[in-house]
Amino acid sequence: MTSLALTADAALSEVTAPDVLLVPGGPGTADLLADEPTLDWIRRVDETSTWTASVCSGSLLLGAAGLLAGRRATSHWVCLDHLSAFGASPDTERVVIDGKYATAAGVSAGIDLALCLTGRMAGDEIAQAVQLVVEYDPQPPYSTGSTATAPAALVTALRASDLVVGIV
Repeated sequence: MTSLALTADAALSEVTAPDVLLVPGGPGTADLLADEPTLDWIRRVDETSTWTASVCSGSLLLGAAGLLAGRRATSHWVCLDHLSAFGASPDTERVVIDGKYATAAGVSAGIDLALCLTGRMAGDEIAQAVQLVVEYDPQPPYSTGSTATAPAALVTALRASDLVVGIV
């Protein structure tokens, strides 16, 4: 049986000038917020990147590196308010683009981010073709995809649970 794997072809130290930097979030992000070698690497490659982007709590790493000060940014709802500590202006949009910085909320917003950046880099027709090829036509069965539409009791319960605490 064949499975999909994501593997690194190079160590961070070997990546010195990417065109696009995409910082993921999720479990382990909190451990890196004070990791100076990681933050220094993010700062260095940002100097030459065309786009610096993040998904989920990865925006906290961009913030900790000092890249989001004075900029609008988004993140997963459970850690959105933490962006202020880094001088960013938290925004509840699924994708926020401020200059060359593009941030996406939770995991599914990463698809929106990918399509937005594809449109800006390769043109709207290419982005539309990609959207059609992957058949991205979200029609969620529930309207609880954001804190604005989810029942308040559910949001409160999840904030207190171990299920989302690991995101940061």
